[in-house]
Amino acid sequence: MPMHVCSGAMLQCSFGLAPSTLMVLPVNRMMTSNMPAANIMDNKPMVNIMPFGMCTSPANPTVAAATAAALGVLTPMPCIPVTPAPWAPGAPTVLLGNMPALDNTCKLMCTWGGVIQIVNPGQVTEQIP
Repeated sequence: MPMHVCSGAMLQCSFGLAPSTLMVLPVNRMMTSNMPAANIMDNKPMVNIMPFGMCTSPANPTVAAATAAALGVLTPMPCIPVTPAPWAPGAPTVLLGNMPALDNTCKLMCTWGGVIQIVNPGQVTEQIP
């Protein structure tokens, strides 16, 4: 059963070397487990999506430049998430702030090719039907 995601959820990027934490601002005025609840528009880099340590994506220009400087040896560089699209697919039966709620099955794409997934929803009491 999908679980509703809230601020404090643990995220992982397929090209990141460390987990990150989802930050949800209380703009939707909905709480779950005493934390602000998330919807699919909680995708803003450096506001909602924090860095994942070092990035290993060759599509990331800083990684590509460092790798070229190291004569082709993959050289991770600091992660700066670029997530222009919302989380997908969202929970279509539950609206939060006029947008689908975010559940733990949703994925978020980074421009550099990483797939961001929810490892821990931040709470375990509220399920989405």
